[in-house]
Order: sequence, then C-alpha cells, then structure tokens
Amino acid sequence: MVDPSQMGMVAVGAGLAVGLAGIGAGLGEQAIGAAAVGAMAEDEKFFGKGLLMTVIPESIVIFGLVVSLILLFVF
Repeated sequence: MVDPSQMGMVAVGAGLAVGLAGIGAGLGEQAIGAAAVGAMAEDEKFFGKGLLMTVIPESIVIFGLVVSLILLFVF
C-alpha cells in the first residue's frame, strides 16, 4: 500500500503510462498509415492488409491503459 501523501505520484505515473504509449503508437501509425494509403492508391486489394497494419500499434495503447489501471487500483 502506498502512503496517501504519494498517491499523486502514482497518478502521474499512470498518466505517463497512457500518454507516452499513445504518443508512441501515434508516431508508429503515422508511417504505417502513409504507406498503407500509398499502397491502396496503387491497388485496392491492399485495403485489408493496410487496415490490419494500422490497427496493430493500438495494442500498445491498450497495454499502457492496463498498466495505468494496475497502478491506480492496486497501489
């Protein structure tokens, strides 16, 4: 159990977990999304693959959310 005077630091850590994971996923999706749109412009059959590759980095944000919930509710 964390001392009540340090719960603010736990909240900062939870916010950093979600925020930094979101920024990292956004930077990853930037390059993947541009490449996927370029591939779909040439051939429409790449839509499914492009969509799948764009969604994969979102799992990183879900992991960040899980870490923040563990920080907030376990400690």
